[in-house]
Amino acid sequence: MENKAPYKVKMIDILKGAHEVLLNKEDAEELGLRTQDRVKVVRGKGESLSAVVDITDTLVSKGEAGAFIELWRDLDLREGGKVYIVPTSRPASIDFVRKKIYDNAWSQEEINTIVDDIALGKLSDIELAAYTTAVQINGMSMDEITWLTMAMVRTGETLEWESAPILDVHSIGGVPGNKYAPITVSIVAANGLTIPKTSSRAISSAAGTADIMEVVCNVEQDGQSIKRIAQKVGGALVWGGGMNLAPVDDAIIRVEYPLSLDPHGQVLASVMAKKKAVGAEYCVIDIPMGEGAKITTSEEAKRLARDFIILGERIGVRTRCAITYGGQPVGRAVGPALEIREVLSVLEGAKEPNSLIEKALSLAGILLELGRVARPDRGLELAKKTLESGEALEKFKEIIEAQGGNPDIRADDIMPGKYTYELPSPKDGYIEAINNRAIIKIARSAGSPKDKGAGITLGFKKGEGAEKGETLFTIYAENKRKLDDAKTLASKLQPIRIEGMVLGEVVG
Repeated sequence: MENKAPYKVKMIDILKGAHEVLLNKEDAEELGLRTQDRVKVVRGKGESLSAVVDITDTLVSKGEAGAFIELWRDLDLREGGKVYIVPTSRPASIDFVRKKIYDNAWSQEEINTIVDDIALGKLSDIELAAYTTAVQINGMSMDEITWLTMAMVRTGETLEWESAPILDVHSIGGVPGNKYAPITVSIVAANGLTIPKTSSRAISSAAGTADIMEVVCNVEQDGQSIKRIAQKVGGALVWGGGMNLAPVDDAIIRVEYPLSLDPHGQVLASVMAKKKAVGAEYCVIDIPMGEGAKITTSEEAKRLARDFIILGERIGVRTRCAITYGGQPVGRAVGPALEIREVLSVLEGAKEPNSLIEKALSLAGILLELGRVARPDRGLELAKKTLESGEALEKFKEIIEAQGGNPDIRADDIMPGKYTYELPSPKDGYIEAINNRAIIKIARSAGSPKDKGAGITLGFKKGEGAEKGETLFTIYAENKRKLDDAKTLASKLQPIRIEGMVLGEVVG
């Protein structure tokens, strides 16, 4: 071993996303290493992983090597064990990232190398941020996006099914209260189709589908569990991060979030890699459009829809896109417990909120047509019948039970946070606009999605009339400090714009 002596291992209980090792400054100088250099960390009989170097004066002593969580886990290290540190060259994928920074196209081999290095934890957060920024600025061709999608599938687990067809649905997000999935999935599964819906937790929103489902059942299922559940009851609603499906996507999302970046090509690859990995043959993509959504114009929406369809054809997933209204929250509830309560209310027979019901039924109708249990242009009719008959509710109960929850739970059983604040309308008028981003920020300030009972309910939607003193919205929180924080933020952001009924006066 080209190393003076082994280092004593110390666990650094911090998630870094990549394999990283922390060395004392004196040891780093002796090895000729600087921050962000690469080493091989070797243990036992030669097992090794590449790692990025971090340097400290105090956190580890001379002769110690601090292993962050990913390195500790993947190399199966033990506190006080011995490892060798061997300087090595940086991965070739860094040069490929630089190539995209200068607006040069990638080859399939270069993309495969980048994805493999991300999967192996070889790229630091700085390098992943450079990758994301380069793709945001310079984009990718459809060939590059296709190669990236398939490479992301290849580096994770894939599900294979004995039955057919397998369907899936996904929203690109960006709209608060977008809780259509439990209703849509239940309707589709109630008609004998298989729809293993993997969902995300909130990244920048107030609650992801996985967050709201977690209120009533276990969403952390592995690949074989989701297959078993979907085969048993037809549908599943689980957290995608609980499985090893396209794991490279999760590493990239982690650096996109603080940068508030959402590159067009990466969105396509991220979504479709998950759908391909789960074994979907047919997929419906929801593209919310409107002021305050990720997509603000019809031209953007149509371009994205076209690219999803083309990419789906290339990777063998037949895809249809629905451009939906995203100019205000879907339904009236925002936050995990509030949203699942609204979902259950609709499944139990409530006739509103219309925006939620119409969206869930429309997406379900498309899926029913794709699955060929409804004739063309008759899917919506079948979806509505399935909801109104109570079949969707029964199927949702089966899904909850299969995922370890109480199937007898009802909307009235779900209680939001006990601390509340009602914001009154300052005047008579009509609701001119609701700021999606402000609503999300306020709900998150109240504790959503971590605090399941935190969130917002809207008293009014866009276009509705309100009288002075009526409650525009109610904030819920699980502790008083967070409620106070949310109240302060609401006062600053003023998320609801209200105008008087008289817009002007003309005097003769």
